[in-house]
Amino acid sequence: MKKIIECVPNFSEGVDLNIIKQITDEMEAVEGVLLLDVDPGKATNRTVVTIVGEPEQVVEAAFRGIRKAATLIDMSKHKGEHPRMGTTDVCPFIPVSGISMEETAEWAQVLAKRVGEELAIPVYLYEHAQANKSRSNLSVIRAGEYEGFFDKIKLPEWKPDFGPQTFPVKSGATVIGARDFLIAYNVNLNTKSVRLANSVAFDVREAGRVKREGNPITGKIVKDAEGNEVRIPGTLKACKAIGWYIEEYGIAQISMNLTNYNITSVHQAFDEVSKSASKRGMRVTGSELVGLIPLQALLDAGKHYLKLQNRSVGVSEAELIQIAVKSMGLDELAPFDPAKKIIEYKLKNNADSKLVQMKLTEFADETASESPAPGGGSISAYCGSLGISLGTMVANLSAGKRGWEDQIVYFSEWAEKGQSLKDRLLKLVDEDTHAFNQIMAGFGLPKQTDEEKAARLHAIEEATKNACEVPFQVMQLSFESLALLKAMIEKGNPNSITDAGVGVLCVKTAVRGAYFNVLVNANGLKDKAWANEMIQKAKDLLAKNHLEADQLLAIVEQALAN
Repeated sequence: MKKIIECVPNFSEGVDLNIIKQITDEMEAVEGVLLLDVDPGKATNRTVVTIVGEPEQVVEAAFRGIRKAATLIDMSKHKGEHPRMGTTDVCPFIPVSGISMEETAEWAQVLAKRVGEELAIPVYLYEHAQANKSRSNLSVIRAGEYEGFFDKIKLPEWKPDFGPQTFPVKSGATVIGARDFLIAYNVNLNTKSVRLANSVAFDVREAGRVKREGNPITGKIVKDAEGNEVRIPGTLKACKAIGWYIEEYGIAQISMNLTNYNITSVHQAFDEVSKSASKRGMRVTGSELVGLIPLQALLDAGKHYLKLQNRSVGVSEAELIQIAVKSMGLDELAPFDPAKKIIEYKLKNNADSKLVQMKLTEFADETASESPAPGGGSISAYCGSLGISLGTMVANLSAGKRGWEDQIVYFSEWAEKGQSLKDRLLKLVDEDTHAFNQIMAGFGLPKQTDEEKAARLHAIEEATKNACEVPFQVMQLSFESLALLKAMIEKGNPNSITDAGVGVLCVKTAVRGAYFNVLVNANGLKDKAWANEMIQKAKDLLAKNHLEADQLLAIVEQALAN
């Protein structure tokens, strides 16, 4: 899985659209970075920009944006309603997929160090990127704002984490850090009453509601011994919520910000609002996402609702998304397009999955054409994906078998593992062809000077090593599939034992076919020590795979003979 992070820099300009455009153009110029949103505000004189991509590219784009903002915006002339302390007031990184918060915080520190050293802008770290928790809160850091920081920065306890301990008049300072992903999510109600909607919002939001004596609406507010209002906490952590009426739709909604979907998921929020609304005589009719959502959040929701239906969760990614959309009514107010609403899908480059997106006939025709790729490596990966798909099918059939209800969890877990292996093998179908093309690209490099010849040889060598590693991954993943197939042959629906047997045959073909590709590419390497080690690993795995596969095939044949 690719490592993907989101970055949401807030620039202190919300009026001059030309300045904003120059800043975002700098950021968009970085290859691999996708500009998702630009939200200028005139009253705040502030623009919130959202970009996503792989960490290194996002760091580069954020740096370019901060640098451009420092040249175009003059903080000594800035006026606006929103608190601010610099041309780039705050720049948070948010982990989206394939990356931990800890690693995301490290990338934030990389950017902070670069901004401090190369741009001479004072930088403060915040939230997960800040080790000193006494100064990790954004509002605490920003207290005093631009005007007050000329004196504040001189205090020993407010020495910047990076950059000079003097406050630049034009650029001010900036705050860079890492925080959790925020999902803006609205749940629709079959009422126009804002009062009722707010009652539900108070039930679920973490802050809850103020405690009152007697009547929960008009009663006297209860206070503690220190005179502070006593609050009744809501049922959802990391959730902010309010009720409002949307004239466009003619309904009331619960508008929520889920500040950490790992603590409170979208489906938990939907279920909890449904429960509260039902108690108050209302019904939830659907919901909507504002902005984008990480793929994992919808996959988790799909699995949650399948489990409630007592069904296997080992289904395809597309089916999990559909279950989530239909269960939460995400398409009630407008069509839900995964390609536009899921961050990872927005970033997907269809050219990277050209082969697996083809129809079966197109794939066969492409393979049969005079082009050398796709070849045996891609076909081996595809054979492996078919083998594990057959095993996954048996797992799902077994999970749904009448009378086997007590084994649903067992077979569902196997099916889920099978889906993961299948998806990884399918990616290798295209990666094997990419690896071959990289070798061909190396041969196409110039070779006039000694330097060019050396660079060409190095590129070919590295591409050839990659062309060994890709089929070796096919061998490893296909071999890993045998554990699932073994479980299905021994414990799965006996009516499908032949399907599992054919799956084993596919795996056996995939491993041997990928082994051929390892050999042919390794034999062309100059680094013989690396090549010999790779060949030996492949030989050992081939022997192990064939031994286990043949044992499973013997069990299948014996079962059929009986």
